[in-house]
Formats: sequence, C-alpha cells, structure tokens
Amino acid sequence: MNEYFSDLFSGAKSLLVGLSVTIREMFKPVVTVQYPREKLEITPNFRGHTELVKDPETGTHKCISCMMCQKECPSDCIRVKGEKREGVKGLALVSYSLDFTKCSLCGTCVEVCPTAALEYSQEYELAGYSSDEFRFDLLKRLEER
Repeated sequence: MNEYFSDLFSGAKSLLVGLSVTIREMFKPVVTVQYPREKLEITPNFRGHTELVKDPETGTHKCISCMMCQKECPSDCIRVKGEKREGVKGLALVSYSLDFTKCSLCGTCVEVCPTAALEYSQEYELAGYSSDEFRFDLLKRLEER
C-alpha cells in the first residue's frame, strides 16, 4: 500500500514538473517561422546554384567562354560551349548548362572565373519530381531575367 502512494506521488510530481515547463515556454517569444506563409531573409553568404551575371553596359552575359569553370569543377557538372564568330574576338558563348544534381556547391567555378561572370543564386526553394528539373540552361535563364 505504501508503494502505491509513493508511485502516485512521483507521478503527480512529474506531471507538475512537465506542466511547469510547458507553461514557462508558452510565455517566451516564438522562434518558429510558419514557412510557406512566412520566409526568413537569406543571408548574403548563402550559396545556391550558380547563375550568369548580366553585364549592365551590354545587357548580356560577361562570359568569354574560356571554359575555366568547366575544367576546374570537381563534380563535372558544368558544360560550356563556345563557337568562333565573325568579327568577335575569342569564342562566343553558345550554351552554358549546369547539372545541379551533381553540383557540390563548392564555389570553385565562381572563384576561378576571370571575368566574374558567375555568381551564387539566391534561389533556395528548389524542389522537383525528376532530375531533369535540376538541369539548368543558365544562358536561357539569364535571358528570362
């Protein structure tokens, strides 16, 4: 009989301790963000996938098709194609594709670019049903912006 009351007392004590923790936390400021309706501000250090930079003077990309980003990429996720055009010094960029399924977000491509033609995207809500949705044509994306 003594054991019964001891168990009853310890159970009631643990219940009161749990309730006191709950009540104390109820009056503290809310730190949870209701994600789809509220969004946090992205820090400047966020590394999303890479994007081509638009040159403000010409309105096109800054890429000179040197292919340094493709050569230095450890994940082998970048494909750059350039072609020689009449009256243009060097190669003209024809296509720039990024396979984000392979990308490790190391940032080597951004660091190695001699003309600063690449930057990190601020896009963080990437979701899809197939890997094809994560193969980006960055040249086409730049024209759409």
